[in-house]
Amino acid sequence: MHGQSDSTAVDLDYPFEKTRERVWIEFNGSCNGLVYITVPDFMMYLWNPATRKSMKLPDIKMPNILYINTCGIGYDNCIDDYKVVVFLGVDVDTFIQERVEVYTLRTHSWRRIGDCPHSLQVTDSGKFLTVEAVKEKMWKKCGTSVNSMGLELYDEMGAKVSELSDNSRPLGFYSPQDGYRLQVIDFDPSSVTSGGWLEDTSLVEKYKISEEAYDKLDGKYQTITWRNSVQKSRLVELNGDRCQVEPGEKRGVVKFVGQAEILGPGFWIGVQYDEPLGKHDGMVKGTRFFDCPPLHGAMVRPDKVQVGDYPERDPFEEEEI
Repeated sequence: MHGQSDSTAVDLDYPFEKTRERVWIEFNGSCNGLVYITVPDFMMYLWNPATRKSMKLPDIKMPNILYINTCGIGYDNCIDDYKVVVFLGVDVDTFIQERVEVYTLRTHSWRRIGDCPHSLQVTDSGKFLTVEAVKEKMWKKCGTSVNSMGLELYDEMGAKVSELSDNSRPLGFYSPQDGYRLQVIDFDPSSVTSGGWLEDTSLVEKYKISEEAYDKLDGKYQTITWRNSVQKSRLVELNGDRCQVEPGEKRGVVKFVGQAEILGPGFWIGVQYDEPLGKHDGMVKGTRFFDCPPLHGAMVRPDKVQVGDYPERDPFEEEEI
């Protein structure tokens, strides 16, 4: 403080300081020492730190309020009074209409002074949907009923931001940002997701086949799959084999077997088609995997390839005489 050699911070009592529950308090401005604060559930207070007293502002009597954006507090020297200005987002026939309300300290009341010259359609942004409306949309996608559904919000790094526990609040209350994701929690004990059956693959019984049984399979071809390390090693031996690629029953020769990091993790099969049905000549994104004529090459996943007795087709074999 001016004129003093030192200053001391004073611990002030403030609204909700002694409450047992954790309350989020937002300071929205001050004027001549009078502080305007808000807490959840659209509750607003004026607080005078000098007198240690606070006063709750009356509730705004208006249905279908989705959010309240605070404009601030100010002093009107014409009438020697303090005023608070807020913008309300109101759901009006699937549109968000912003309305302006002014609180006057002397009359301890709100007065509507007009609407903003624009409105937003509720469906334009999911932030204006209530949590319950979001659950209704998610139910149609995942099958979990609204009453059995919980929603959690995670940021782009995978950290949990919050639980969407209040169905009546707009999604925007939880401050979702681009790149955030919603995770559905199914609380129905009779659901197939109960116990992690859709996430934990270790709970699912795997089909296994021995190498001897695999070699005894009937047919002229074996689908290129691998369920164990023995079948992985079998891939390397396919180079040069005749093959057929789905969809389209395109025939050709296996020219490459291995990993291609520029295309994605796992194994890839390079195929030279008999006809110009491919996309390149064996070079993909600047990397040469094999050589073949232009538009005869393709890199496909192993589950799309079958090897066996697939001779080159006669282009005239299907013509009628």
